[in-house]
Amino acid sequence: MSFLIPKARIGVLIGQNGEVKAEIEKRLNVELNIDSENGLVIIKPKEGSDPLSILKAKDVVNAIGRGFSPERAFKLFNEDVLLEIIDLRDLIGKNENAMQRLKGRVIGKDGKTRKIIEENTGAYVTVYGHTIGIIGNYDALSAAREAIEMLLKGKQHSTVYKFLEAKRREIKRKEHIELWEKP
Repeated sequence: MSFLIPKARIGVLIGQNGEVKAEIEKRLNVELNIDSENGLVIIKPKEGSDPLSILKAKDVVNAIGRGFSPERAFKLFNEDVLLEIIDLRDLIGKNENAMQRLKGRVIGKDGKTRKIIEENTGAYVTVYGHTIGIIGNYDALSAAREAIEMLLKGKQHSTVYKFLEAKRREIKRKEHIELWEKP
């Protein structure tokens, strides 16, 4: 399996002394071949590796390529944690001014909006290039995606913050119920 990541993120993917690359290869039993000239990443399974590990490796590499730190991307090693990438070009085409405006709405002043989304949902959010990336479990990812979509559609920030507070209460209530139901 091969795909491209931005050249600016190749150094982060490899890591200091190759630590990040080695961690991905060890944890998922795959081999990563990274071409730093053009940003091409090739993922090959090692002997006896799980077929799903290739897809997990693709998600981890994609997350790093889309602006997540390796520590946050490594959360994807957990089977319950998912990655979603929202491509702003699908919404507005190549209009750079609109792209900057939408990215600014999601980030907020000094990163406030992004931080509020992360704190209320438990998901991680990054805005990089023309994409918005979200990492989290299913409930957190769904809530963060919905909040981001509301912002992209032009809803007021206060409306989105109220929505997020309600979602946080709902997620906490669900976690409490699950704690009591476990045998």
